[in-house]
Amino acid sequence: MAQARAFTSSQGDPQMAALKLPPHSIEAEQSLLGGLVLDNSAWDRIADQVSEADFYRDDHRRIFRHIARLIEAGRPADVVTVYESLEKSAESEQAGGMAYLGEIANSTPSAANIKRYAEIVRERAILRKLVTVGDEIAASALNPAGREAKALLDEAESKVFEIKDAGARTTEGFTAIQPLLGQVVDRIQELYDREHPSDITGIPTGFHDLDMKTSGFQPGDMVIVAGRPSMGKTAFALNIAEHVALEAKLPVAIFSMEMPGTQLAMRFLSSVGRLDQHRVRTGRLNDDEWQRMTYALGKLHEAPIHIDETPALNSTELR
Repeated sequence: MAQARAFTSSQGDPQMAALKLPPHSIEAEQSLLGGLVLDNSAWDRIADQVSEADFYRDDHRRIFRHIARLIEAGRPADVVTVYESLEKSAESEQAGGMAYLGEIANSTPSAANIKRYAEIVRERAILRKLVTVGDEIAASALNPAGREAKALLDEAESKVFEIKDAGARTTEGFTAIQPLLGQVVDRIQELYDREHPSDITGIPTGFHDLDMKTSGFQPGDMVIVAGRPSMGKTAFALNIAEHVALEAKLPVAIFSMEMPGTQLAMRFLSSVGRLDQHRVRTGRLNDDEWQRMTYALGKLHEAPIHIDETPALNSTELR
């Protein structure tokens, strides 16, 4: 009984209860709203960084929604106009009324630090989502409902990545062109100072005409190879992979959701050894072809090529 009383006492401890509150910052939310009311032009500094759903308190979400509505309509958003907007939507009472709007505005000295207030509000919102997802992951693990551990892991990873992707929109924002120009000039200077100048400044593909058009694969490039079935898309991609791995000595990752890894390896062997694939498949090789296959095996043995043949790969698993 003594243990039960001690447990009940700790549950009633306000400090312990406070520890269980979701992460939030009432002060940052109030300062953000107050800054917008004081200086509507500050909206441009935080509009892409925080949303209505990021606010912890319901009254703050309502106030933010109406401030945003007024500013985006090109109308002034001050204590009076925001109150009128709330009143028309029958939300003024839920938002604390004129008194609370005045309190928010009066307690905020200026909008100078509004960007930081928005960052705090957004960070707390992400933490709350992590708490929610953590609870969902724990509940799924405790009650898997017949699902395998791998499926639960995929689901957990997907949920965490959703939070990351949603948070990524606030981490970039606008960048002034001046520092970007500096990076470009530094890159041009680096290319100019090369000991062996070349038109190929990126990773060569092995296809001369293509390399002359693109200067090779550049950092950040996403290249899509499209075509009708049986037009040679896979062969083209494998030829590029072969050149990058064997000639440029750079690692290559291949995700094959249709063709088995052994079939890809056979294609590499045939390409490097200049062998007819039909003869390789049937094993009808003459002495010269055996020698060429041995040569290809030696070349590919040290090649930094990695193949993942997981079927139905999704974007989360690809990451």
